[in-house]
Amino acid sequence: MGTTEEIMQRMSREGLRITEQRKTMVHLFDDAAGYLSPMEVYEHMQRVYPGLSFDTVYRNLRLLADMNIVEQIMFEDGIKFKMSCEELHHHHHMICLQCQRTTPIRFCPMSETDVPGDFEVVMHKFEVFGYCGSCKVASNDIAVASERR
Repeated sequence: MGTTEEIMQRMSREGLRITEQRKTMVHLFDDAAGYLSPMEVYEHMQRVYPGLSFDTVYRNLRLLADMNIVEQIMFEDGIKFKMSCEELHHHHHMICLQCQRTTPIRFCPMSETDVPGDFEVVMHKFEVFGYCGSCKVASNDIAVASERR
């Protein structure tokens, strides 16, 4: 997605005020290894800016998502956000449920799907959840070790 400074310049070009809170939020996503829930973002922002409301944090999350700076994914426990990946074309993701490693799927399964009747698709989301090779091996190692006990 670019450096924090590049993102701030882009926001400025689009007429947005560059506030310390927005810089902090972009830094948070730039440093995060995995996905963050709105509550995790809020709690981090509260430590830095006591008194900042959840509504303000959520409004800025929506703004960052609308600008494709962060991506939002629906997990079983709710919506989470992560810095957008570097893929420039339309794509989807495979997401590890253990480490949250995200791998782009370089084709769109939707393009191979027949849409029934006169339904017009205007947008879609497609994520595949599972376990990456490293986490699968680690969980198998743990299972084997506990069986030996």
